[in-house]
Amino acid sequence: QVHPVESGGGLVQAGGSLRLSCAASGGTFSSYAMGWFRQAPGKERQFVAAITYSGGRTDYADSVKGRFTVSRDNAKNTVYLQMNSLEPEDTAVYYCAATYSYSDYVNYKYGYWGQGTQVTVSS
Repeated sequence: QVHPVESGGGLVQAGGSLRLSCAASGGTFSSYAMGWFRQAPGKERQFVAAITYSGGRTDYADSVKGRFTVSRDNAKNTVYLQMNSLEPEDTAVYYCAATYSYSDYVNYKYGYWGQGTQVTVSS
């Protein structure tokens, strides 16, 4: 099974950019669709973006469309989340997740989760 590990979080001013990385070990990376989720204090975890096995399909939450880009490099077993034009409302712990099933992918169900990385956007 795959084990995702996120990195790249930090503190950034509004309007700035960050790139999150998620390195996955323990499985055949290209066999997993990958997703990004986030959870702000006092709020439920929400979907942010996702990408299928070879990157042929990507999906985004409405709140990040046009600002965030998800990509993957299967040779490096890594998925990325490029975040531009960051807003204070983007402040959250960002989680990387993996799923083997395409049915689970389209239903936002993921079985393997990282520990999260904090993103803080100051105004």
